[in-house]
Amino acid sequence: MHVTSDDLCRVLEEFLTRLLGLGEGEAMDRLVAHDLSFSQVRTLFLLAQCGRPVAINELADGLRLSVAAAGRNVDQLLQQGLADRREDPTDRRVRLVSLSEAGRTLVAGHLEAKRDGIRSLADRMPDTVRTRLYDTLDTVLGDESLRVPRNNCQENQ
Repeated sequence: MHVTSDDLCRVLEEFLTRLLGLGEGEAMDRLVAHDLSFSQVRTLFLLAQCGRPVAINELADGLRLSVAAAGRNVDQLLQQGLADRREDPTDRRVRLVSLSEAGRTLVAGHLEAKRDGIRSLADRMPDTVRTRLYDTLDTVLGDESLRVPRNNCQENQ
């Protein structure tokens, strides 16, 4: 059987749609309870991905927002206790932002709900299908063409 790029795209899209939908309700409920905007959620997850305090202008670059818009997102996250802001010890003009303990807990809970959904899918799969999927994904993930470029917050470490 000859598989075209369009064939692969179609089946990958269906697979990812189903996969990403697993545990979505519970995962989103955690975020909705905090009444966060989409932009604020993006800010939370970028801060989590960075894993270190970042300057607001760096955060703005990573989010592709203006510094003012990124600052408003940070202000809202600070008000909800989901982020912390402090002076950069090397440059007092710069404010560094990071997740607070509550922010880390919220992000971790969201990701764990998604993992639980994926784990449930893996548990329901017949052994042969699970093994074939694992072998295929292991091969694909080992291919350099799938490497994602590092984001802004990681490049400057």
